[in-house]
Amino acid sequence: MKRHFLPCLLLGCATCAQAEPRYTQSDFGGVGLLQTPTARMAQAGELSVNANRTDPYSRYSVSFQPFDWLEGSFRYTAISNRKYGPEELSGNQSAKDKAIDAKLRLLKESHWLPEVAVGGRDIGGTGLFSSEYFVGNKRLGDFDFSLGLAWGYLGNRGDIDNPFGALNSKFDERPGPDAGVSNAGEFNGNQYFRGSPSFFGGVNYQTPWEPLSIKIEYEGNDYQNEPLNNNQVQDSPINLGLVFKASDWVDLHAAWERGNTAMFGITLHTNFATRKAPTKSFDPPAEPVPASSPNVAPQDVKWANVAQRLNNNAGYRVERIAQRDSELIVYGEQTRYFHQPKAVGRAARILDNSVNDEIDWFTVVDSRNGLPVQEISLPRETFREVANKDRPIEDLRRVTEQNAPVPHQEKELFAQELSPFTYGLGLGYKQNVGGPDGFILYQFSADLTAEYRFQRDLWWNGMLSTDLVNNFDKFKFTAPSNLPRVRTFIREYMTTSDVTLPVFQLNKVKQLDEDLYGMAYGGYLESMFAGVGGELLYRPMGERWAVGANWNWVQQRDFEQDFGLRDYNVMTGHVTGYYRMPFEDILAAVSVGRYLARDYGVTFDVSREFRNGVRFGGYMTLTNVTKEEYGEGSFTKGIYFSIPFDELMASSTMRRANLVWSPLTRDGGAALGRSYSLYSLTEGRNIDMFHSNFDKVVE
Repeated sequence: MKRHFLPCLLLGCATCAQAEPRYTQSDFGGVGLLQTPTARMAQAGELSVNANRTDPYSRYSVSFQPFDWLEGSFRYTAISNRKYGPEELSGNQSAKDKAIDAKLRLLKESHWLPEVAVGGRDIGGTGLFSSEYFVGNKRLGDFDFSLGLAWGYLGNRGDIDNPFGALNSKFDERPGPDAGVSNAGEFNGNQYFRGSPSFFGGVNYQTPWEPLSIKIEYEGNDYQNEPLNNNQVQDSPINLGLVFKASDWVDLHAAWERGNTAMFGITLHTNFATRKAPTKSFDPPAEPVPASSPNVAPQDVKWANVAQRLNNNAGYRVERIAQRDSELIVYGEQTRYFHQPKAVGRAARILDNSVNDEIDWFTVVDSRNGLPVQEISLPRETFREVANKDRPIEDLRRVTEQNAPVPHQEKELFAQELSPFTYGLGLGYKQNVGGPDGFILYQFSADLTAEYRFQRDLWWNGMLSTDLVNNFDKFKFTAPSNLPRVRTFIREYMTTSDVTLPVFQLNKVKQLDEDLYGMAYGGYLESMFAGVGGELLYRPMGERWAVGANWNWVQQRDFEQDFGLRDYNVMTGHVTGYYRMPFEDILAAVSVGRYLARDYGVTFDVSREFRNGVRFGGYMTLTNVTKEEYGEGSFTKGIYFSIPFDELMASSTMRRANLVWSPLTRDGGAALGRSYSLYSLTEGRNIDMFHSNFDKVVE
């Protein structure tokens, strides 16, 4: 009777609660109850960072939602009562488990049907906590009920015979929880849906007090088959917990699990697809749109003043200004505004305030590092009417032209001398997470970057880095393989010298044809390799596809990262195809070629880019080396997030924060770290991004 008291009490309160249940994170990361997942998904664009403690496990995870129907997580679990390895290697560090999880929605909830999902935990790690499941959810008022069937860790109680056993007897037995350790990093396909499964489920109740929700679950794990022979006492399979919404971006978790153990946790989360970027209070106000054109002919305009305003207010570093019949053309490089329409609209306002009505079209030819990318043309009168809210913005979208930049017969009105030298000072950070040498290996550095342009399309760039603090001297575990050591010398490169020269190179770019670009470069290209190379890219204007190729001859650098070189050298390069899907903002890239360790293979990269430029992505590299040659990990894989600082700051900027997570530092499948790529330099040809942010043309 006592077990039914609390659910009945909650049902009796259902009519007084108004808020719907929120989708919050489970102990493992990913939307769920406590130990168990649910079929629910966060909104696309959601990113959650989770940390919690349930003795003897401390779990740290990041969950991300690239699509409404797909959830991914990566997680580290610290097992406090087990050691990572021999004391001479890892000291007193506790054992760590790395895992990748995924959940896929199969059916969306309707009036009669539940929401249904299939998922897997630890599908790409050691397999210590691996589990597969089907789960369904149905909401009744303020109650969100879940019921599922799990194999592996989540279903270790083994309530029923495996229904898949009727297909093949191999499904009746599941390899033990430690079987995956020797194959760490592989996808655990030999375990999927094997063994006797168990039922699990529960309910999430949204209380009348909006910040508080309550969770009750029945789990299918009896804790008698824990990894590393670490079985736990379970007094009850029923767990009870609560989530308190401390703010819009902070959730606090507490629970009583296994009938005898407390859990406490915290989740930091935001949605990069729906969140509103900070007001750009430090940006200069846009120039007002004039009621009528000034009475100044093009040849009489003080164009040096206009160029200065274009730089200060519209972010364009002007190269020259020209006239073609009734069209005014600005050639320049955008340096401030992440969204092109905003920059073009501000430039149009400045030009509209500067020249008489002899001009009826404004065109901006946008370039990157002297490489013409595209030209955007606005009709003057239509823009003015839209900016004054006399016409809908769709009228301007229909007549705005985007074209490949090509030479024109034109009259030059102004040319600006090149300002060759620029520099900057910043804080650098590098990390390696979750190894046996230490959970977090890190370096903070002071980085002086500089650039000198001999011509707009010919420049030198370099970086001088001074070590402030790091603990990479702990990096001892190189996970030996039979490949040349092209990345696992990371400790030597990070600790041999306090002052290093990671980059010192010369670059040349050129538009070879209307849609064909080329680049050549040479010098000290990254912290571990120096050499020469080149790249070609064919990216047709207005198309979703592109194809490129790069070739490099490189030699390994000395550990001091000065001008010395080691004996090892290699030819490396790849052919890459890019395709941007016409749905869900998906960019897929496939690269085929030779890697730094002289292995041949293919890299698959898939990412989702949201309207604001935030990207969630993942990659996988398979090469011709065997698992034994590659060593622990078996192949290269990782996930990444790329977040424009424009989404985080009160001033406009084109810079990005790039966060990459890879479970191991390995030598196989290692690509050269190049400072520039033609696909990134020509990102202005992303027509989807331009049109999805076209409303910013009037900001």
